[in-house]
Amino acid sequence: MSLADLTLDQWRSFELPAARRIAQEAAHQVDGRVTGVETVEHLGAPLHRVRIERDGQSFALIPGGAVTLGWDLDTWQPTPEQAADYAESLEQGFGYGPDLRAHLAQVLSPRRSVTLATVLMAVRDENLTELPAAMPAVLAARGLRMPSSDEWEHACGAGADTLFRWGDDCPTGGVPYDDDTGPHQQLSGFGLRIAYDTYSTELTSDVTAVHGGDGGESVCGGYGWVLAWLPLATANRNPSMAEFAYGPDGEGLCEDFSTRPVLTL
Repeated sequence: MSLADLTLDQWRSFELPAARRIAQEAAHQVDGRVTGVETVEHLGAPLHRVRIERDGQSFALIPGGAVTLGWDLDTWQPTPEQAADYAESLEQGFGYGPDLRAHLAQVLSPRRSVTLATVLMAVRDENLTELPAAMPAVLAARGLRMPSSDEWEHACGAGADTLFRWGDDCPTGGVPYDDDTGPHQQLSGFGLRIAYDTYSTELTSDVTAVHGGDGGESVCGGYGWVLAWLPLATANRNPSMAEFAYGPDGEGLCEDFSTRPVLTL
């Protein structure tokens, strides 16, 4: 079996020695070295995390296969606290609909099933050095590429079907930027430092979406704590920020955007 065909379900079924062998094989394919293999508790079951270093950059193994992505509005209802906070945001002129469900329908990707290849993805995002249109060539010169939006969502959620990679709720009364101990500070299931700062704006190969943050827009006063945390939601594609980032107004700010390089196996 090709490593690219490794599925998340298969990966979960392996014992640690088998996971170590696969990690070594992946490292060999990319001329890298294994720097860590560990097993963590994720979604009520063990999940192996692999780190491979290549050219001084750390990558995590992201098993693929048939996965479900996006947000299912039909099965979710906001808590009374979330609904009330969004209503206060509306009074301040923020929000895209009459209630929180309508707002989420505008900013989150829809529920869908996709099939993804297993890849190595950078543990940390890296700032752009050129305009977004030029980055594919810049990365290709290093044997890398930008992730797709689907790959980013899968890497962030690691199989979780919750609003955020850690659950459906978020801390109240504050914004992620001021919270040094919140769930966004923890690594994702696959061991990525991802969706950790709303000032982040991660670009993928999809020009209609950005991920992991909104460039700090939601930190503005009056947004409320729900809207302040939503840019970190796994399926949030921040369409208004994507329009800005890929438009002429964003060209002079390319160093403020980032991407998360991928190594194809």
